[in-house]
Amino acid sequence: MIQAEIKSLLREDISILIKISNSGKHYLCDCGEASLLTVKEIQSVSAIFISHTHIDHFSNFDGIFRHQIGSGEKIVICGPKNIHHQIEARLKSYTWNLIDENAIEYEIREIVSKEEINIYKIHPPHWNLEFVKTQNFLFEDEYVNVDFAILDHKTDSVAYLFKEKDTITFNENASGFRKGKWISELKTAFENNDEDQEIEIEGTACKAADLFYLLTRNLGYRLGVIMDHAVDEENYKKVKAVFNEADLVYIESFYKDSDQEFAKLNYHSFASASGKIMKDCQVKETVPIHFSRRYTESDIIEIETVFYQAFREN
Repeated sequence: MIQAEIKSLLREDISILIKISNSGKHYLCDCGEASLLTVKEIQSVSAIFISHTHIDHFSNFDGIFRHQIGSGEKIVICGPKNIHHQIEARLKSYTWNLIDENAIEYEIREIVSKEEINIYKIHPPHWNLEFVKTQNFLFEDEYVNVDFAILDHKTDSVAYLFKEKDTITFNENASGFRKGKWISELKTAFENNDEDQEIEIEGTACKAADLFYLLTRNLGYRLGVIMDHAVDEENYKKVKAVFNEADLVYIESFYKDSDQEFAKLNYHSFASASGKIMKDCQVKETVPIHFSRRYTESDIIEIETVFYQAFREN
């Protein structure tokens, strides 16, 4: 199962660690301050997902790569347009004469649009960008695939949805047949929707579609992170398209409702708006995050109260 931990303290800039249960695999959403993020956790991060490069979401990138250098690993970095140039500039601002070229490699995935993801690679000591290819999907590994929405924050702000792979279970009690390799063949046919594939069971050829009743698809857990975004219908249309009926979504609720004018001016959301869009998306669970530093703890409690009232309103 996918789990998330907020690694920044209440008045720090936001950073969220995504973990896969029973795995050493970690992903990091945004690189704000993160006092609770350990060196061991950083060194287990295989992919970093940047919503946008305002300083409160990107300032701690240097602290992250400081503890990754020397691992010899390839780390994926996903982010909005021009993220490759910004990463290059950060890396080139230091002296690397003692670092071997095999110390690490970053694969940068620049999100131009939903259909256009530009892939670059970069490694020490000179950190010169190399264009690799353009592809039409963002990220997938053995545990998750990642969908996204490009939201307006007076700059592109990418919201990410981590989708655990679906699993298929076999109903042994309903089959009446002995176990065998035919079960894996049936699962493959089911995944590929290949109804006509022949499955041989105990010397008898069966049509796959006639055996699909023995299988159940279990939908993978879906966890979303929606950072800074303006309150407008175009943004909400994109949010609904990606995050509808997600299991858990963390969403920025930067301002109190009484400060809606600041939200509009700064292309941010506010408490009731964030709660309502989560209700409209019919998400199962949601958590408000990323509050203005201007607020006291009592202000944060007010934001959370108004947020959940909007989310649970009948």
